[in-house]
Amino acid sequence: MGQPNNSLKQATLQALGYICEEMGKLEEDILDQQQINNVLTAVAQGMRPDEADSSVRLAATVALYNALEFAHSNFDNADERNYIMQCICEGAISPETRLQEAAFECLVKVAGSYYEKLPMYIQDIFKLSHRAITQGDEEDVAKQAIEFWCTVAEEEIEAQEAVEDGEEAVNHNFIRQALQPLVSMLLDQLTKQEPGQDRDEGIWNLSMAAGTCLGLVAQCVKDEIVSLVMPYVQPNIEKKDNPENWRNREAATFAFSSILEGPSYASLAGVVNAGLGFLLNATKDPNPMVRQTTAWTIGRIFQFVHGEEDVGMPPLINPQNLPGVVKTLLESTRDEPHIAEQICFALSQLAAGFKDSDTSLFSPYFAEVVQALLQQGERALQMDVQEGARLQLQAFEAINEVVRSASPDTLPLVGQLIQALLDKLASTLRMQVTSSEAKEHQKDLQGLLCGVLQVVIQKLSESDSAKTGLLEKADSIMQALLGVFQCDTTSVHEEAMLAVGALTYACGQSFTKYMQSFYPVLELGLKNHREVDVCIATVGVLGDICRAMDTQVAEFSDNIMQVLLQTLSDPSVDRSIKPQILSSFGDIALAVGDKFETYLAHVLPMLQGAQHLSVEQQRSGNETLYDYNTQLRLGILEAYAGIVHALSNEKIAQYMTGETPVLLEFIECIYNDKDNQEDSVTKAAVALLGDLAVTLPQTGQLFSQKPYTIQFVQEAATSGISSLTDVATWAQTAISKAVTQPVGA
Repeated sequence: MGQPNNSLKQATLQALGYICEEMGKLEEDILDQQQINNVLTAVAQGMRPDEADSSVRLAATVALYNALEFAHSNFDNADERNYIMQCICEGAISPETRLQEAAFECLVKVAGSYYEKLPMYIQDIFKLSHRAITQGDEEDVAKQAIEFWCTVAEEEIEAQEAVEDGEEAVNHNFIRQALQPLVSMLLDQLTKQEPGQDRDEGIWNLSMAAGTCLGLVAQCVKDEIVSLVMPYVQPNIEKKDNPENWRNREAATFAFSSILEGPSYASLAGVVNAGLGFLLNATKDPNPMVRQTTAWTIGRIFQFVHGEEDVGMPPLINPQNLPGVVKTLLESTRDEPHIAEQICFALSQLAAGFKDSDTSLFSPYFAEVVQALLQQGERALQMDVQEGARLQLQAFEAINEVVRSASPDTLPLVGQLIQALLDKLASTLRMQVTSSEAKEHQKDLQGLLCGVLQVVIQKLSESDSAKTGLLEKADSIMQALLGVFQCDTTSVHEEAMLAVGALTYACGQSFTKYMQSFYPVLELGLKNHREVDVCIATVGVLGDICRAMDTQVAEFSDNIMQVLLQTLSDPSVDRSIKPQILSSFGDIALAVGDKFETYLAHVLPMLQGAQHLSVEQQRSGNETLYDYNTQLRLGILEAYAGIVHALSNEKIAQYMTGETPVLLEFIECIYNDKDNQEDSVTKAAVALLGDLAVTLPQTGQLFSQKPYTIQFVQEAATSGISSLTDVATWAQTAISKAVTQPVGA
């Protein structure tokens, strides 16, 4: 058989790439090692420099990118690894731009998947990336070269965090070793902006890539970055020699902003205190890109420095500079929308820095700031849809943060917000909805207003005196929320549902008077499986209602349980909904008490099936199922805990005696799963062991036959986590008493 022609080679390699890409999406590996070797051999042959057809080399390089996910055994073999890396590096110096870019994409993937194997190659890769970034003319190649260092930095940040958590991790400190030339290279790229990039969220250029990488480097090396970046910032941030100097000012401001996350307050205090006044003045810079980056930088200063001051050090924001800060920011809310958006963020972070204070310097400005933010929300309605939506979202998110951070002396002002929000909600109900776009706009605005209303309700619920004023408005709030639900009878508004949840907590049993009107909405939300987030939010609100109404929810429990059981039985329902429903069984049981007996014939088999599924997922060893299995376990344990606490002793003995052996087996599986243990699950499991020991003392013999129970509880008691330790200490006493109690006593 003759040699295949180049078109056939290219097509074959492209097909291999597509196949590898699709297989990478599967949860299980379906290729054996020999098949992987064959793929890599074919790909490596296509990547060789002596392959005359650059299209073939490109197809092979792209195929390698998709095949790297399966190459773990090959990377463990030094010879094979060296050959693969040689092929990639040779591609990175090809005269063909797209081939260079694909080669750097492979290096990025190697950094993320095989970081621990990089020491032999890192010097050569630095030379290749330096050449691509500083000497090349192709921005796409340079951006991928920067992305390699972003990935390395992310790996080293993750390793540092793992070590801080007491775990083992490989950290070669490549960023620290290359720090000075790497930072210098990144700083040189910051002036390569594109005019108008501040308005277009889709733009990703060399300047933005370099600034992002600089930020990751700062998180990686912390204090060391400050002395390397500030000599660049100081001479450039004031340059005004010619019209093009806006690039220097914007780049210097971007550089300063990029190093705010990572270094300690002590290392930043001097430069931030010295620079804040200058930055406030720069909000009036003639260039809009400089103004936007300045606003973003001020926001990041408040986010990472304000409120994080070390003990004994003067605060960044004080009575002398706060009036000027607020005045400047409020004036800047009138700037162009994309700049005002960043100013809203800065105001939110300014307020957040005063959180948890009985009274704060920010209190006198609360009303004025909230009013300015509400005006931004109104202003957004008159703008281009996309630009206005971004500003509106940031303005309302800022209001949420200002309210959350409000000190007790401003709670009366927070309470006054309720009527303003209800008036705005009422205006949305009168909107002329003549198109699908208008309908979506109405729903988005209602969502933002309901989100603020939820935060206001939660804030006022923290204080008994403030809650009294809130309850006086409860009828009006509920009427407004029911109006939002009536805007669309086919689905349920998630944010409005969450606001109802906050109101149930505030109202307690008095929420019962709203239940007849609200129940159809609740049922619609529980049945809304297509909108997963809405359904989950509704299940959460159901729990709030059960806790608020207590026994009075029994009037509705038959219908509710029917809907929940049907949902659990439906295989087409998104699996993430089902653990939440299992947990809600516990809430319903606690509310209705012995009435829950009527549902046990259906609920207990559901819980047994869920236990079986959880154990099967554990045995599969599939890490992608860890988070779901954690939620599933929590739902099962919380359901059983609710049932045990809800039923009378007679009913517990009748229904739980037979369940307990299986339940102990399930909890043993949780205990033995050392790869996927979450504190929340451990706490729930230990608490349930204690509950069983207390309510079914005759199960002492079962505990004696399961020595893991003693060890599990002991380990939890010595975990050092106060909430877990308290529960475990109580459970130890309960189990010990059950084990030592004579049979039949």
